[in-house]
Amino acid sequence: MTAPIAIIGTGIAGLSAAQALHVAGHEVQLFDKSRGSGGRMASKHSDVGALDLGAQYFTARDRRFVDAVQQWQARGWVAEWKPSLYHSKNGQLSASPDEQVRWVGSPRMSAITRAMLGALPVHFSCRITEVFRGRQHWNLQDAEGQSHGPFSHVVIAAPAPQASALLAATPKLAGAASSVVMEPTWAVALAFANPLDTKVDGCFVQDSPLDWLTRNRSKPGRDGNPDTWVLHASSSWSKHHLDMPKEAVIEQLHGAFAELIDCAMPAPIFSLAHRWLYARPASAHQWGSLADADLGLYACGDWCLSGRVEGAWLSGQDAARKLLAHLQ
Repeated sequence: MTAPIAIIGTGIAGLSAAQALHVAGHEVQLFDKSRGSGGRMASKHSDVGALDLGAQYFTARDRRFVDAVQQWQARGWVAEWKPSLYHSKNGQLSASPDEQVRWVGSPRMSAITRAMLGALPVHFSCRITEVFRGRQHWNLQDAEGQSHGPFSHVVIAAPAPQASALLAATPKLAGAASSVVMEPTWAVALAFANPLDTKVDGCFVQDSPLDWLTRNRSKPGRDGNPDTWVLHASSSWSKHHLDMPKEAVIEQLHGAFAELIDCAMPAPIFSLAHRWLYARPASAHQWGSLADADLGLYACGDWCLSGRVEGAWLSGQDAARKLLAHLQ
């Protein structure tokens, strides 16, 4: 009996690879250090409802991903988001002429990865610290010292700095992953008892600690009170304030939001901050995925391509394609 394939990470890239391998008839086992799937697509449960703290929306340009998104839409996993978008520069708000089609998970971003995971076997709250090879098979060791395996192949779908450490068995791939610079993002959620009196649903921001802000209720499936907003700091601001206490991050980004928005702003009734240490790659690559087919070790993620949700999905597909081609 053939050993299963291990997939480390249940974000879009890992689940894209897992689905492709499962459809091709291979047994997979997934591992994730978090309590649920999604990676940066995850949604945070809070006292004011689910909050999309990571990926805010995604676009689809590649025909393969367009087809996948249309299938997701037919299944009710995603919906088109048609926000009233603005730009802010030098403190001035202006309506955005952007007509790009944007998609969001419904009723939250994590709905996509939960649906993709389905009934596939997964080990949550299991941080893999080492990937090592025996005579014929791979084994994994977790942070608790437990061993998992044997596995015929391993697909690592983690942010580049984490992937690099797990790719120690193949220095060439480890070196490629370690060359990727990942930038951080501070995210803050604020809730107000009454809706803010503004037409802004989303805003791209320049010349501010903020990079992006959005009104949660403007997205499909997220109606209701209180009025929740998600703010993303710029990569530059986040890097310079990486270890700032969360309370101070909330205070500063709330202040930047109040300066930018075109309405009176009362004190929030709820706030939280979350630091994404590896939010996005600093630059795009064209690797598709990394592979040592002879060893049976692969790596994928948005950092292998565009840095977008689409890039993550395509990278997972590319890793699965390379693995399946080697088995033929």
